[in-house]
Amino acid sequence: MTTEQRSFDWRLPVLWAVLLAISTVAQTYVYMADETRRGVVMPLDRALVIQGTSHLVIAALLPALYWLQRRWPASGGLGNVLILGLAVVPFSLVHTAGMGALRLLWFNAIMGEAYKFPLTLDRLAYEFAKDVVSYGMLLVGVVVLGRLFRRAPMPVPMPVPMPVPVPAEPAAASVLAERFAVRQRGGREVMVEVADIDWVEAAGNYAILHVGGDTFEIRSSLTKLESELDPKRFVRVHKSHVVNIARVAEVTPWVSGD
Repeated sequence: MTTEQRSFDWRLPVLWAVLLAISTVAQTYVYMADETRRGVVMPLDRALVIQGTSHLVIAALLPALYWLQRRWPASGGLGNVLILGLAVVPFSLVHTAGMGALRLLWFNAIMGEAYKFPLTLDRLAYEFAKDVVSYGMLLVGVVVLGRLFRRAPMPVPMPVPMPVPVPAEPAAASVLAERFAVRQRGGREVMVEVADIDWVEAAGNYAILHVGGDTFEIRSSLTKLESELDPKRFVRVHKSHVVNIARVAEVTPWVSGD
């Protein structure tokens, strides 16, 4: 499989799986230590189930956090930050209800124990206080890991000499866009200069323009958008990525040598 055919980067889910596994082990140790100080003997397997169910629900919620960050990026202004902050409420409710359901399934249905997980206001408030910290750390992780993986060097084909255009083609060159109008929340439109675009990423029916540290969504397929860009400046390096070769600082081979 060539680099251009890779549409899914397995490193990101593997990294999240490792981080959540480490967190599960650490939280299990802390939970058992707390119970011991209270004079309660907590078996290791029971503690692992209690902490593991919580982390399983968090893992299931990670795609929703990625969608939130892409739909309302924190760099988009105070309104986006407010939306991301308020999202902790449904996050906590789903997390609490989900891990409660998994524990009831394990202990009651599988182990045959009389386990209870009442969703009282006190319980919801207690879980919410913990989820505020967890939610904030997860959002930071989503942003930081996203930036790290986006900055990872990608194999870029070396520019090749472009053929001298024939006289019949100048009319076609005039349709190349020089800037795009990008609609933001509230109906306001901003103009993005094509020369300022670092790279473009496909996102379903949308394309994401990466400009400096900001991202802008434009309703267009990557193929259509590519046809409006100067092919001498923008190169399709992947079926989901178009790169401004003027922004390329380094070309690093893939692990396979490609």
